Amino acid sequence: MNRRQFLRSVALTGAGSLMLPRTSLFGANAPNNKLNIALIGTWGRGEAHFGALASENVVALCDINEEHLAFGAKKFPEAKPYVDWRQCLDQKGLDAVVCCTADHTHAFVANWALNRGYHVYCEKPLANSVEEARVVRANYLKNKSKLATQCGTQRHEYENFNRVRELIQDGVIGQLEAVSTWGNRKIPRPGYLPAEGEPPKHLHYDLWIGPSPFHPYNPGYFSGGPGANCLQWNMYWDFGSGQIGDMGSHTMDIAWNAIDTTLPTSVEAKGDPFNPEVTPVKLEFHCKMPANPWRPGIRVSWYQGGAMPESPSRMLNLNRIDHGALFEGTKGCLVSDFNNRAIFPSDDKADLTYYKPRAKEALIPKMGNFQKQWIHACKGDLKTSCDFEYSGNMIETMLLGLVAYRAGKTIEYDSATGRITNIPEANELLRRKYRPGWPLDG
Repeated sequence: MNRRQFLRSVALTGAGSLMLPRTSLFGANAPNNKLNIALIGTWGRGEAHFGALASENVVALCDINEEHLAFGAKKFPEAKPYVDWRQCLDQKGLDAVVCCTADHTHAFVANWALNRGYHVYCEKPLANSVEEARVVRANYLKNKSKLATQCGTQRHEYENFNRVRELIQDGVIGQLEAVSTWGNRKIPRPGYLPAEGEPPKHLHYDLWIGPSPFHPYNPGYFSGGPGANCLQWNMYWDFGSGQIGDMGSHTMDIAWNAIDTTLPTSVEAKGDPFNPEVTPVKLEFHCKMPANPWRPGIRVSWYQGGAMPESPSRMLNLNRIDHGALFEGTKGCLVSDFNNRAIFPSDDKADLTYYKPRAKEALIPKMGNFQKQWIHACKGDLKTSCDFEYSGNMIETMLLGLVAYRAGKTIEYDSATGRITNIPEANELLRRKYRPGWPLDG
């Protein structure tokens, strides 16, 4: 390019475009440079990240199971190994953290990482209590201008999520009135497992317990296969939130992506008789969600373990869908699972002549790989589809369903203060009890 061509390009693009931030050209944020990443949890969901992380510098690995740690080291032999994630997060030179630990430490790892200035990818659920969700979200919002976050609801990359959002917001079922989501998984348990044997030498059981109240070792907590081991422990109150945090995080995401909402004003719930050790198998809750610029206030519901929404049509059998979402409007309904959707007009007048589909060029573009979206965001504009504000609001709402279930009454919720206004004693249910020495916001 000669001088004349150069000056012409400046005139066309504007001189401001030449003044790029230093981090856009150099350092971890440069598009062609690599992030220094700590992978915490190296088996199961951790292994699911191996492919996406292979393009970066995985400089630290952490797992409370030394056999799983060795498994991760085969893929990333140059990474420094740890069994305690708190020590891992203090390694110098980190840019980002991927958290694949057990559910009851997700909010801890996420908060500690944010407080140290790291980009964070955290597997779902983002939190196990309302308080945890609010602390994670608040820490993210303080750092939103410099850190990229993503919660691991990886099905969000399916194109069906985009198509459902477009159809609902473009009025294919008229004015949106209610949304129901559900999952049919049932994993009954009587209570915490009894003490049995001693932890093997390669398993640091006390670190697995982490901040939760101590429960004696039982090999049953660890008997599941990779990617499904959570089904051995996530139904216990001290270790998880049952199907609310498990498939609920994925399935509610179909709805959440379409309805543009924040937090509920009230929640009511019912389910199995309360068990102080185990979350309910059968449960349903219903939230009043505030209006936004394109729709009125709506009801958002979750059903699990045999509870199901009523079908709006005798021709629509919702029970054939394992995990799904039902959107109901003034002119019909839309039902969706993760990959498919169908529209059902409500009567002869709802013949879809009122609806004009989007032009092909106006469709929401493909996301591509979910983990890669986060990696690109760390190096670029910091924007992801499931950041800790979006996902924090969603899991806080889901967990409020468990609070209403335990309270046994409809709760009125002030989302600004994070307080239940009509049942003061229920505010104790918004938080978990932790062992000494494990601060949530460390």
